[in-house]
Amino acid sequence: MSDERKAEQPKRPPGVCVPWQEKLKELPEIKGDRELVQRVWEDVDALGYVYIWHCLLSF
Repeated sequence: MSDERKAEQPKRPPGVCVPWQEKLKELPEIKGDRELVQRVWEDVDALGYVYIWHCLLSF
């Protein structure tokens, strides 16, 4: 892989499809408990990641 392609790829931790910091930019102002919203997002995102891996490895 060329150095240019490596620079273009986003750095994401393992187990994450869309990091919270990226998703936060898309959301309107959070008026409630921000930590609760973040925790729920990260849990749902992790389930999506597991589903993708399950489909990839099971078939």
